[in-house]
Amino acid sequence: MTTVTEQPTTTLKRGYVGQSIPRKEDRRLVQGLGTFFDDVRRHGMGYVHFVRSPYAHAKIVSIDVSKALELEGVYGTITGDEVAIHTDPFFEMSVEPGGNIKDYALAVGRVRFMGEPVAAVCAATRELARDAADLVEVDYDPLPVLVDAEESLKDDVVLHDDAGSNVVWSGVFNWGDVDEALAEADHVVKIDRLHFHRFSSTPLECAGALVEYDKGTGEWTLTCNHQMPGVGAIWMAPALRTGIDKLRFVTHDIGGGFGNKICLHPQYVVLCLMARKLGRPVQWTEWRTDQHTANAHGNERTFLDVEVAVKADGTMTGFKVKALDDCGAFPRYEPLGCIIWAQVTPGLYGWRNIQVDFTQVCTNKSPVSPNRGYSRMQHLWLTERIIDIVATELGLDPVDVRKKNYVKAEQMPYETPNGCFYDSGDYAAALDIALDLIDYGSIEQRRKEAASRGKLLGFGIGSTLDSGTNNFGQSTLLNPDLQFSGNNEAASVKLDIFGEVVVTIGTVPQGQGHETTAAQVVADILGCPPEQVNVRRGHDTWFNSHAGFSGTYASQFAFTGLGAVKGAAELVREDMIQLAAAVLQAPAEAIELADGFARIKDGPEEAALPFMALGAIVNANNAFFPPDFNPTLNHRYVCRPNFGMVDTEKKTGQLTLTYATQIHAALVEIDPETGEVEIVDYAAVDDCGVRINPQIVEGQVHGATAHAIGAALSEEFVYDEEGTLLTANFYDYHVPHAMDMPPLKTGAMESPSPVAPLGAKGMGEGGGGGIHCIGAAIQDALQAAGKAIVYTSCNPPHRVWSMLQDPEATRANVEVVSK
Repeated sequence: MTTVTEQPTTTLKRGYVGQSIPRKEDRRLVQGLGTFFDDVRRHGMGYVHFVRSPYAHAKIVSIDVSKALELEGVYGTITGDEVAIHTDPFFEMSVEPGGNIKDYALAVGRVRFMGEPVAAVCAATRELARDAADLVEVDYDPLPVLVDAEESLKDDVVLHDDAGSNVVWSGVFNWGDVDEALAEADHVVKIDRLHFHRFSSTPLECAGALVEYDKGTGEWTLTCNHQMPGVGAIWMAPALRTGIDKLRFVTHDIGGGFGNKICLHPQYVVLCLMARKLGRPVQWTEWRTDQHTANAHGNERTFLDVEVAVKADGTMTGFKVKALDDCGAFPRYEPLGCIIWAQVTPGLYGWRNIQVDFTQVCTNKSPVSPNRGYSRMQHLWLTERIIDIVATELGLDPVDVRKKNYVKAEQMPYETPNGCFYDSGDYAAALDIALDLIDYGSIEQRRKEAASRGKLLGFGIGSTLDSGTNNFGQSTLLNPDLQFSGNNEAASVKLDIFGEVVVTIGTVPQGQGHETTAAQVVADILGCPPEQVNVRRGHDTWFNSHAGFSGTYASQFAFTGLGAVKGAAELVREDMIQLAAAVLQAPAEAIELADGFARIKDGPEEAALPFMALGAIVNANNAFFPPDFNPTLNHRYVCRPNFGMVDTEKKTGQLTLTYATQIHAALVEIDPETGEVEIVDYAAVDDCGVRINPQIVEGQVHGATAHAIGAALSEEFVYDEEGTLLTANFYDYHVPHAMDMPPLKTGAMESPSPVAPLGAKGMGEGGGGGIHCIGAAIQDALQAAGKAIVYTSCNPPHRVWSMLQDPEATRANVEVVSK
């Protein structure tokens, strides 16, 4: 049975929900008993290694695989020519010119970024495959390289001939009247340039898959760690010239995703071709350097010509900006990043007049993909930079400016200028919690104490929103012809013959604790302990309930994933009550589910049926049922959130449904001789509505903060003018270690969402607040040494040192026009 809902059906009685029960997943994981894709073996399988381009841009003159094939144990190869013959280019979302880009699973005719795969080799061992790949001879004819988005705009060098331009997509978003707001402002603050660097989350487990081909049925089974198989199949099936039903995705445990396991369709298509060509299972495990150079990076964005309208009392009424996004060599999941930022258009602030002139271009860098806070992180960093730069230039208190301009709690639900609805929250109260955690009143005394030791102390705030439950209808803002809208997720719940509660979910967990939280929700609905609820691990396209957009992404599990679980459990609960009422000969309203029994409320002890009895009656002892009585104890439920359609002309609509809040605050000390930054105090406050499992929430907050600290102080993908990635591994790309983490103070609020089935919002992508608060703290510290302006998202010691040496150069980017 399938039921679809647009609104929450009931309010869940909280029992296990809200408790930090131990994670069900941890029993196997901490004992080393988890199963990851790389643990799975098949008889006779081959190992695949990709031959990758050392050039950022070059014509492929020839590829000679003969020496590789001569090695004993090498099973076969695939080149770009074969890919072009046997597959079609991947589907592109953009309208022209971006929609004309031909993107194949291997480079065809030309390479466009360092590390792009040009061929693949399959051999009996992983080491042999790598050795054989070194024997593949590729003759390249180097071409001019583009590594700067502004240079790419000129189209002097065009990366994709069929497109005729490097512009993937462009459009103007205009809400309210920005020009009027600027004209009526007492101050206009102009910022020439801000830049958000490329970086990426770095999961413990790199990407990969084991792929098997069934020649008799034409079906592929991919045992993999793809985090969004529904969308993966949308790209892969047309390219492989097959139906989606021919692609079976199987995931077990996954060692982190963060978004960069969404765009794995190029590698997976090569594996599918190789498995079919060789008639054997093939396996690929990504190397860490390959993950850095050629998996996917987070969006790199430059903000130009920012103008902010400010009243005399510090109220900000609007801003305008030109945003230039560098998506790398191929759009792939892009240009969704060109519009997903609009989920959080005003940030946490009450701006009613906003204009964003957005352009995305291709360059000779790695393609980008979603990355923990996809596209919103960059935009929220912009809004926070605006707040702090304005406060600095006008001599205002950044705390007061925020509180004056925050959307107020009494305004919730708050409609943004572009038609999104912030569902609930109290941003000022969350900021107060963060300030208390770091003892805000003592900062000036601590600043003096740091100065006595020759250090510069600074304080910074980062305010962000984690928009959850993605409306794919926003893609029509890019291309009105796309047949996408809304979102959904599926789950099934059944009571088995021995009284076991079995749950399957469409989502693809990567460490978020889905098994635990789903069990908590079901346990409260069915009146049994979570230990009695078996949530099937991972995802299997053939056996799990799933929907078209199934996966784990966009902070939606708390809404759609658990909403589907809740709906299915409620249907099973109704069956159990009706069955118990019939057996116990009592009215349904007299039956309660509690302690693993269906029983008559306040009835005698014997007037109770254990779950095992209910399961046995339906599944093995049902002959006495009347013809019109059929409680199945087995239900599938689809949670379909209520978005409504977007307005493609006005670029308005509900682009997402829940808005969790993160307020981060940091104190840093800077050594003026070296530019070294030390975080000496740090607080993170999260409001994700109802916290299903507070301990899991706390873990997500810690993880997001670690990602933020890395992105703010050390993690950036740096290319030279030849397009060579200079930070291709952990030697040069420093991810924070445990010893790099500061003492972390956390606080929490609960503002239940009025639209979510459980009152819970998505969370876990709130690292953007940390990126900004550290940059703001650096800027505050530098005020004592020349009033430098922080204009980049990543500020390692050499960049901080350069700002100390020439603070005036940074201030050339900022101008205040007062009337």
